[in-house]
Formats: sequence, structure tokens, C-alpha cells
Amino acid sequence: MFQLGKTIVSEDIIEKDFVCNLSACKGACCIDGDAGAPLEKDEVKILEDIYPKVKPFLRKEGIDAIEAQGTSITTDFGDFETPLINGADCAYVIFDEKKTALCAIEEAYNQGEIKWKKPVSCHLYPIRIREYTEFSGVNYDKWEICDDACSLGKELQVPVYKFVKEALIRKFGEDWYAELEKVAETYKR
Repeated sequence: MFQLGKTIVSEDIIEKDFVCNLSACKGACCIDGDAGAPLEKDEVKILEDIYPKVKPFLRKEGIDAIEAQGTSITTDFGDFETPLINGADCAYVIFDEKKTALCAIEEAYNQGEIKWKKPVSCHLYPIRIREYTEFSGVNYDKWEICDDACSLGKELQVPVYKFVKEALIRKFGEDWYAELEKVAETYKR
């Protein structure tokens, strides 16, 4: 681990390689697991505001889940997440013609309907952020459904932090990312 400003960063994001391989996993991270995507507090309001523009992109099951549970949910621990369809798929999941899971929010963004790409936790994946009182923990989340992404990343020689560069800049800023790159260069020597 190393410190960058008010973050404690796992060396795994420099050491491990990763490039999403949707043709292999079919977007399993959006449909597997037992919880929705983590949301930041300000993202709860964003989801409420953009829902009318995202709704036309959603499946009926997603609309039903959102209208029953809300555009986000609060867990027993007070955290915010996206709602699930029957305890499985994220309510915002849609599928393409190859049955690959995609994000309706991101589709609305790609088509110019909204200006917000998707929750930052989704954008950052496979990095997960854990907020503490004095700092944020920046960690690599190893999940076997992403083994093909690890293999592709290794083949292409793309470390995790480079794969999620845009998301890291979105979360922590360009100066933070530039410092991370300096650490990575020193670390690799």
C-alpha cells in the first residue's frame, strides 16, 4: 500500500493487469452478486433526476424494480446502491443482441440523452473505493468472473490503473492521477 494525498492505494492496481472482455464474460458483474452497484450520496439525486430520460432504455423488469424500490436503495448499513431485479440483475441492466449485459444509463449517455455516464463505482470497476474518516482506500477487487479480463489485460499489458484512467480522474482528479503515474513508473523499475 502507498499513500497519495488522502488516499491509501493498493499496489495491486499497478501490479495487476485488466481489460474488460465483454465477449467472454457477457457483463456478468452487472448480473451476478447479491448487491446493487455502490452509489455515492450525490449520485442518489442524479439517478432521481435522470430516471425519466433513462426509463425508455430500460427493460420492463428494470422499470418495475425501480418503480417498486426507487431509483436507488439504502442498505441496512446506510449505504446507497442501485436496486436489483429479484435479488439478481441490476435494475439498470439491458442486453444487446448477443445477450451481453449493458448499462441503460450508459446507453442514454452514449446517445446524448444525459450528461452523466454511470455510477462512479461501475466506471471504476475492478477498483473499489472504501471511505474511512480520514482517507479513502483504493483497492483492486479480484472476482473470478473477471478472469478473462485479467488474461486479456496481461496479453495487452494494461495495468488496472491505466484501464480505469478516466474513472480515476473523474473520482480523484488529474493531479492525483499524475501522481499515481509517477509512483507506477518508480514502482516498475
